[in-house]
Amino acid sequence: MQIMSALSQPTRWEVYNLLVGMLPAGMAASEIAKAVGMSRTAMSPHFAILSAAGLLSSTKSGRHVTYRAETEPVAELSDFLTHAVKKGRSSIQ
Repeated sequence: MQIMSALSQPTRWEVYNLLVGMLPAGMAASEIAKAVGMSRTAMSPHFAILSAAGLLSSTKSGRHVTYRAETEPVAELSDFLTHAVKKGRSSIQ
């Protein structure tokens, strides 16, 4: 699962949690980088991985990019895991 892989890295986990806390608004890339103590350039691969996993959306206004957390992929993963755990528990009984 691309979602779990994307969120398994500590910086990406921190960025995603930060952006979930900012919903429904987003944050500028520069603000995110500052919040996690990294340069905007160093953040680019993290933004790309989170975006590819469907966890971030972005809007560009001039030279500024604003990122927003997308929660539906995590909700779907949560539903899958909840179902798998319930099925596993019921097969033990």
